[in-house]
Amino acid sequence: MNSFLFHSFRNLAYAEGLERQTEVFEALLKAKKTGEQGVNQLFFCEHQPVITLGMHGQVANLLVPEALLAARGVAFYRTNRGGDITFHGPGQITGYPIFDLEGYGLGLKAYIDRLESVIIAFLALYGLKGERLAGATGVWLEASSAQPRKICAIGVKASRYVTMHGFALNINTDLTYFSLMNPCGFKDKGVTSLATELGAPQDYELASARLLELFKAYFK
Repeated sequence: MNSFLFHSFRNLAYAEGLERQTEVFEALLKAKKTGEQGVNQLFFCEHQPVITLGMHGQVANLLVPEALLAARGVAFYRTNRGGDITFHGPGQITGYPIFDLEGYGLGLKAYIDRLESVIIAFLALYGLKGERLAGATGVWLEASSAQPRKICAIGVKASRYVTMHGFALNINTDLTYFSLMNPCGFKDKGVTSLATELGAPQDYELASARLLELFKAYFK
């Protein structure tokens, strides 16, 4: 079992996306426990504005009261993924691979490394050099500079090598939302998007299609 079904949703409330991926995650876990054939699935979601805090994230990294978020139309959720605090919203591809890693011969560390490789390959299609930054999961631009910029956050959950949650790739994301927090818990690092780096809004559907083809190449 090493192929996957693909789903794409736009203008999706975070709660609905969480419910959808949780159902698939639990079904895949159940199939694995009973020795049945499960189905890997990949979701690309463009969420309504939301800030999420990971299991071990620090609420102090949210810099405004939750009431102010609500007034701005931003939901807030504490989630069961890894990582700290981040934003999801319009113009961003939030990806949820619900995969049985054993089918791909991967452990969790190697899986996260492969997710980063997919994003790095995606950025190369646009002439950008994505990089890893030691001690900071995700994909960065100018990682070794005085002001590295994160373009893709990664935070996952895994049980019995079955994954959920995933990554958040900024395409045309409104970066002002990140001023409401210390993104991913960092106070001294920046956030960027594909549109910001290229100086113009990008075709979201084309970006999604390109990213999907890379997932098919890296997870087959």
